[in-house]
Amino acid sequence: MTTVSNDHMRGVADDILLSAAHTGLRSGHRLPTERELAQALKLSRTTIRNAMALLEREGVVSREVGRGTFLRRDPDVVLGVEAGPASHHSSVGNVSPADVMSARLLIEPAALAATVENATASDFDEIERCLVGSENASDYDEFERWDLALHQAFVRASHNPLIENMYHFIAEARLSVTWGSLKRRSDSPERRAHYRHQHREIAQALANRDGRAAREAMLRHLGAVEANLQRAAQA
Repeated sequence: MTTVSNDHMRGVADDILLSAAHTGLRSGHRLPTERELAQALKLSRTTIRNAMALLEREGVVSREVGRGTFLRRDPDVVLGVEAGPASHHSSVGNVSPADVMSARLLIEPAALAATVENATASDFDEIERCLVGSENASDYDEFERWDLALHQAFVRASHNPLIENMYHFIAEARLSVTWGSLKRRSDSPERRAHYRHQHREIAQALANRDGRAAREAMLRHLGAVEANLQRAAQA
């Protein structure tokens, strides 16, 4: 009986890590809450809590009171697989960058209305953590990891499971080879600095609980990303 239970917890723990890998989370990133994971994986919170305890004993995650649960190792490394939506198993791996941007422009600005209403102090702490990580990033790859984590934090702070699940597919598509190649070609230190400034504008509007300003700031930011991608594609 104990063996079956242990095997089950191992499987749940691996599912949590696969989900984290597929949404671009890496060492240092915060995992979704137990409630969010239970909804996403269709499991009880007790089962999720027990699997988290297993991961904590193994040193894969650490739980910080008042802040959440953080990855201490990259999930794909722990799993020993080439995880992530760039693999052939992904249902969105071949989506075009134009389709990704269209979806982002529909979902992300609209999600901020719920974020303004529902974001907690813990959510704002996570947004700030991602902002600082982005601002301290030393290269393109590190910046992109924090950029994805930040946009996920904006959406996760909406506390709307349906919006979060919809954004899961956008996060997967952002990790595809096609998106990554074009985004890298559009990159420059100046553009990263501009994106960081725009991220701060979005975060400040959210902190002020100003839904209109947050939406407009997000639209400006995504418009800049889209324009830079289009220029890179035409070059």
